[in-house]
Amino acid sequence: MSLPQAVVDNAANAALDFHMDRGKVHEQHIQEKPLLRELRRRQKSFPGGKGNLTVDVAFETFSTIEGFSADDTLNFVNPTPIKQAAYPWKQTHTGIYVTTEELLKDGISVVDTNGQSTSEHSQRELTALANILETKLADMSEGWSAGMNEMFWLDGTQDSKEVPGVPYFISDDPTTGIVGGIDRAAQPKWRNISLAGANAINSGSVSIIRTLQKQVRQIRRFGSPRLLVLCGSDFLNAVEDDLYSKGQFTNQGFDKNVDVGMGEISVRGLGRLMYDPTLDDQGKSKYGYFIDTNAIQLRPIEGEDMKKHYPARPHNKMVIYRSVTWAGGLVARQLNTSMVAAIQ
Repeated sequence: MSLPQAVVDNAANAALDFHMDRGKVHEQHIQEKPLLRELRRRQKSFPGGKGNLTVDVAFETFSTIEGFSADDTLNFVNPTPIKQAAYPWKQTHTGIYVTTEELLKDGISVVDTNGQSTSEHSQRELTALANILETKLADMSEGWSAGMNEMFWLDGTQDSKEVPGVPYFISDDPTTGIVGGIDRAAQPKWRNISLAGANAINSGSVSIIRTLQKQVRQIRRFGSPRLLVLCGSDFLNAVEDDLYSKGQFTNQGFDKNVDVGMGEISVRGLGRLMYDPTLDDQGKSKYGYFIDTNAIQLRPIEGEDMKKHYPARPHNKMVIYRSVTWAGGLVARQLNTSMVAAIQ
């Protein structure tokens, strides 16, 4: 069977006689993924289980005090505050293959049957520009990262086999929906703060920064959140415009020749506002998410976080396979310490 034209083209592009930047492939499409980075930085593994990650939560206190004197009859209660939120863990897979013929054209031989080890030919550098196998593995790595990042920015309705992400927990209308098996319509304290949807901020009539600052007391009312603030470009533009319009006083006054470029913005009590390009990709450039990373955490199964596989090749095909799997879930133990905001 002849090689597909796309495979031949790929080998040809990587194995020329001369190139101005030998051995380097310049990716033009890879974006920053702050949500994935921060979730993974703070993740905690768990040992697996039959089906769900569970969290015990309580929304009310049953015990109270009462005055009494002499031999008054006293009242006793049997507190039953515990409710349980349950989140199913899921599995993801990313895989690639490469033919041994592609590798030979790139000056690489397969050492073992399934390609777990390879060796480069002598003087390979005279003809090869980029290691085809490394480029394909880099593509797999970025495919995994981009896919996981996108999954965590979706609410789970896109695929029942994928983990529900941040919008599942932090929604525009937190008065409806069931999260972790708990009905938010019936439980007000199982709701995030929302300045989106019908409550979106009108940037033409109010101060965005002041509106956000007014939420500090509410977002800290029931705890001490550690906030990760991720925003789309239009949200940050609106905040910057609001800041510029108010002006800034310095002991040097204003000099039009001074570089007035703005650094990162922080809202006191809420934290540093970071740009997340995925929000732009998903049509949410006017959104900002204030995520309590103490309460919303990534929980991979122990030993199943980016697990590498070297699948055996079919006996009748000289093809090498590589894959990565992941198993786990995203868990929330509190929602009223997180917030979403949007600009009208």
